Amino acid sequence: MHLGFGLYSHQLDEAHFAFARQCGATHLVVHLVDYFAGRDAQQRRDQPVGDLDGWGRASGRETLWTAAQLKALQQRVKDAGLTLFALENLNPGHWYDILLDGPQRDRQVADVQRMLEAMGEAGIAALGYYFSLAGVAGRTTGPFARGGAQSVGMDGPFDTPLPRRMVWNMVVDEAAGDQPHAPVTRPQLWDRLRRFLEAVVPVAERAGVKLAAHPDDPPLPEIRGTPRLIYQPRLYQELIDLCDSPHNGLELCVGTLAEMTEPDLYAWIDRYAQQDRIVYVHLRNVRDKVPYYRETFIDEGDVDVPRVLRILHERGFEGVVIPDHAPRMSCDAPWHAGMAFAMGYLCATMQDLARTEAQAVAKEPQP
Repeated sequence: MHLGFGLYSHQLDEAHFAFARQCGATHLVVHLVDYFAGRDAQQRRDQPVGDLDGWGRASGRETLWTAAQLKALQQRVKDAGLTLFALENLNPGHWYDILLDGPQRDRQVADVQRMLEAMGEAGIAALGYYFSLAGVAGRTTGPFARGGAQSVGMDGPFDTPLPRRMVWNMVVDEAAGDQPHAPVTRPQLWDRLRRFLEAVVPVAERAGVKLAAHPDDPPLPEIRGTPRLIYQPRLYQELIDLCDSPHNGLELCVGTLAEMTEPDLYAWIDRYAQQDRIVYVHLRNVRDKVPYYRETFIDEGDVDVPRVLRILHERGFEGVVIPDHAPRMSCDAPWHAGMAFAMGYLCATMQDLARTEAQAVAKEPQP
């Protein structure tokens, strides 16, 4: 099990690479999507939250990833003493008609296949993705964490219909207007996911890249008039069962799972780990359930974080764990301080697990 760090596209510089390494990270999970494009630059200081207009404007085919681009990034990361382990999230402009089952679907499937091949050439092990029409929507910010630290939460259902110009909480076609998307059923959306996996998993297998699916965030059955797929832990298992390949895996977001209303969080994590389908882990803490919850510091919420790490350790998990978000602390570098606190906690907990195991082995009778 490796300690990693997540960076947004505007943070892909030597200063942030050094910060990640200083925090104890050995691996990076990188977002190449610019979620903030066309929005207030102030928002780039933290994770995107958005409003009725979503996050930003999605780019088009001109930003498809290439092997040369990814190899250059991998080398820069390596020069900083790190490994580029995963790319997180496809740009909505690259796959909106895969999600909508629209006229550009086949071309966009071919585009995703080419990007998977480019990742394989660059030695990037995983692609995190989130199969959703509305994306991450309906969250708010406030002084929700200990000491009034700014964090993210949800204050109730988010039912305003998703306009046709938006997919995955980003604008993909301004000219499409504000009329809602055509209705879609949950079985139809599952079928779209099945067809996507049938098309891309064989390419991922040949490229040596694992697909890692994120659960619905926030995990409600419906947001903005669109159905969701993975809003309970049992539905993650349905995704695993949809495609019997070790390259059909999970981007295990523990905070999102904890926000779900059905029980047995730790039993489900253990079940996924036993199947060796967890590719990498988002590990944050939260308090309460959807549609009313709050993100907290990693040591103060409802999740027993050491227990989660112990399950992963005991099941031989060899992937990467990152803190996906953290509350912003009251200082001149609020994002850095919050992430450093989370990294320190995870680093110490993982070291304690390794130390405990070594002590147990040392006490075993020798032949």
